Amino acid sequence: MPQVTVAAERATGTYNPQNSSGATRTDTPIREVPQSVRVVTLQQIEDLGATRMADTVDYVSGVARLNDFGGTWDNFAIRGFSSTDMGFLVNGFPGSRGYNPPRDTATVERFEFLKGPAGAIYGSSEPGGTINIVTKKPKFTSRTVAEASIGSRGLRRATVDSTGALGSTVAYRINLMAEEGDSRSSLLGNNRSLVAPALTWLVDSRTTVNYEGEFLRADTPLDRGLVNVRGALGTLPRDRVLNEPGDGNMTLTSDTHQVTLDRVLSDNWQAKFGASYKESTFDGNYTEATSLAADNRTLNRQATWRQLPSRDVSVQAELEGKFSTGAIGHTVLVGAEASRLFMNTEILRSANYPIDLYDPVYGKPAPALTTLTSSSDERQRVKAVFAQDQLSLSRQWKMLAGLRWDEYSQDLVNRVARTHVSREQSAVSPRLGLTFLPNDWSSLYLSAGKSFRGNNGTDIAGNAFDPQRSTAIEAGWKLQTADGRLGANLAVYDIAKTNVLTASDTPGYSVAAGRIKSTGVEADVFGQIDAHWRMTGNFSWNDARVTKDKTLPSGARLVNVPEFSAGLFAIREDTLANGKRYGVGGGLNYVGDRAGNSTDTYALPAYTTAKLVSYWQFSKRARLSVDIHNLFNRQYYTSSWGALYVTPGAERSIVTRLKLDF
Repeated sequence: MPQVTVAAERATGTYNPQNSSGATRTDTPIREVPQSVRVVTLQQIEDLGATRMADTVDYVSGVARLNDFGGTWDNFAIRGFSSTDMGFLVNGFPGSRGYNPPRDTATVERFEFLKGPAGAIYGSSEPGGTINIVTKKPKFTSRTVAEASIGSRGLRRATVDSTGALGSTVAYRINLMAEEGDSRSSLLGNNRSLVAPALTWLVDSRTTVNYEGEFLRADTPLDRGLVNVRGALGTLPRDRVLNEPGDGNMTLTSDTHQVTLDRVLSDNWQAKFGASYKESTFDGNYTEATSLAADNRTLNRQATWRQLPSRDVSVQAELEGKFSTGAIGHTVLVGAEASRLFMNTEILRSANYPIDLYDPVYGKPAPALTTLTSSSDERQRVKAVFAQDQLSLSRQWKMLAGLRWDEYSQDLVNRVARTHVSREQSAVSPRLGLTFLPNDWSSLYLSAGKSFRGNNGTDIAGNAFDPQRSTAIEAGWKLQTADGRLGANLAVYDIAKTNVLTASDTPGYSVAAGRIKSTGVEADVFGQIDAHWRMTGNFSWNDARVTKDKTLPSGARLVNVPEFSAGLFAIREDTLANGKRYGVGGGLNYVGDRAGNSTDTYALPAYTTAKLVSYWQFSKRARLSVDIHNLFNRQYYTSSWGALYVTPGAERSIVTRLKLDF
């Protein structure tokens, strides 16, 4: 167990960690894993001044921003495919099922971007990839870090991270965060708070129990953004508000508990048991646009109220062992999982409530909320078993083989449509990969895998749809310097997804006949160049398109997914004549043009943004940072929602941070 802790410590101080547990559910050297793995470490999070997971994705190849439901949750595409259910994991547990506020970095040790299908070890997932979030763990060495931030757009943020021993066998960690402001308009405001306690108990020399809690509260607007005026983007200023500021904010809560027990059975065998419980709420009022009138200035809207509670329970059991058969070494992992998810949706809407795009007048009396447009209860249950073998065929050849079987059931009651759908389905997800290590500084790999995702609803006969199924093939080359401080990845992939729902010949019904294909090339370089410079760079070409559909044109690009994207970030550190440490750096991010809607009738333009970062370590325990985001105040659009809404990027801001280390 102490060796695992040392590996985690080593990973936090560099951009190029050597091991990852997310890709295989075992602690494995990344260069031996037959898939692209990009880890954003605590050092990089600190250098970027990132407060959200969304602040890190620009510097990872193949990740695109998607509609984020008015800034109230995370939604990204990896290699063209969005995953709202298994979009990210928290310490290997489902972290994004139900309704979740955007992920804060206050509790995060590292983000592991696991490219390619993850169905063989994590179940229902998209073939593009999965994000595993590794949280900060208790330590027996006392340390407290406090940080305060002030931004030019009204940001006020404070965090505290404290850890230490409560005795010879128990250690604690607590992370606290409070934040307000940082909205795109003075008419909008938000407040967030986070309390995250954690405990580690060394029961004996072979048994460790960990508990982690996270309690997040957010009071934030459901800000869809600006209206796309018939494809003429830039018509409206980026701070234009088109809902009703008097509606108040949405209230979001998320309470999570995770408990794990690790038991070392012998020198070569260990077992792990874990459980996770998450409960979230999402409710409030919002005035939402429905269409743009023919005069191109009257925006039709509806006053809405929504309530979206959810509960997610998961349990896991794993057994890991190492042994040899002749000259072949094995790292075997077998496990079982079970989970239950409940989601409720209640939405009320009013009659039309228009506003002038160019001369908005707020505060007019809203029509009564008389129409119930959504009212449903959904329950999902999953049972799964999986097995994986990592074979060391020789010093140069490694093989990975995995297989998972899932049985999942869904029960959906729709009180508006007066329907009740109940179904059970099962799926098998295989995975196979081969890695060749010709020397100490490179490796080549080839992998293939399948994944699945359940489809909602029924066909015209009332039968449940088969799940969406995906097949992915990937090849890559990994490099690193002799000292392991600088690394690089190059990957090519081809992904096909079938059983995507498309419109049937009977209006109002669907058939599972759609097909999507994504082909691309990705490159990342990251790490310490020399004693002064560290950097990260990324490039992606991704051709993600519809290849078969009854309503969408063949060849239509997937919404919000750029064909080309790239990023570069570097920071230089040195020491002044008085012995004080400093750092100066900056970043560039390029995102190509993207399809604005599913029919590809308008496009979001390409953009490039720049940022500057700097810090001054003016004492052993105090550090002052100044960051400038969107340096040239570029007006750009990060994503769209259908043909009506586009999300404007944030204007230029200056953020000052003071960090005290006790």
